[in-house]
Amino acid sequence: MKIAQYYSNNQIRVGVIDDDSLYPLDFEGDILDFIESDQTCNPKGESIPLDQTRYAPCINRPSKIIGIGLNYIDHIREGKAEIPKNPLVFAKFPNTLVAHRDAITWNPELTRKVDFEAELAVVMGKTAYNCSEEEAESAVFGYTCANDVSARDLQFGDKQWVRGKTLDSFCPLGPWIVTRDDIGNIHDLGIKSVLNGQIMQESNTRHMIFKVPQLVSFLSRNFTLSPGDVILTGTPHGVGAFRQPSVYMNDGDEIVIEIEKIGRLINTCKTQPVPIP
Repeated sequence: MKIAQYYSNNQIRVGVIDDDSLYPLDFEGDILDFIESDQTCNPKGESIPLDQTRYAPCINRPSKIIGIGLNYIDHIREGKAEIPKNPLVFAKFPNTLVAHRDAITWNPELTRKVDFEAELAVVMGKTAYNCSEEEAESAVFGYTCANDVSARDLQFGDKQWVRGKTLDSFCPLGPWIVTRDDIGNIHDLGIKSVLNGQIMQESNTRHMIFKVPQLVSFLSRNFTLSPGDVILTGTPHGVGAFRQPSVYMNDGDEIVIEIEKIGRLINTCKTQPVPIP
């Protein structure tokens, strides 16, 4: 099942995707309410063509957005880094969330090295604390596409990652969530990023070092994972920072994150100059 959030009369509603249409659900509340209610999908009302749908972020109020760094061996090699012994964990904040077709925005006086990172995102469906790898899969609600947008000059200049990863709009998610039972083997999906029609990253989730059950179990041993929490599982090789020469996103660019069996997350880029006092 593909389940999406969309705007109807400026309110967030939940619908299911079938072919080229969105079907509103007979449900009052957002996707987190839906996940926690454990209700079945009951469409109600007229369908909406996808090209006329105004998407909301597929999860809009997670308690946590957890990033995992250096989780693809090819990405580690291109950055000349060492393979981590445990998952490398960082945080992004909810202010980073934007939807499919929304703009990624930044102040060019603050950063001029805005990079793309195609990632598989995990959306939690149940509370998980100190869970085993065997228990981890059943705690997942579904999966979506993510772009872990990164201001490299801030990230590398600060020598820690939070500021460069958490500017407003720096976590596009979507276009929808595909529920766990509809994916099959989550560790055999093609993943790519495409900038202005040119493939920049192209890999497969089989190359993740720490697999989804390992990540969920590891994180849950350190802090409670709640329904609606998002885990970004790392990016493969081909990011702009490590290309020769480097390639960064610019005003007017289109960036697409595509994951097999999930969909295509499309965003445009827009600089918004704001004088820094």
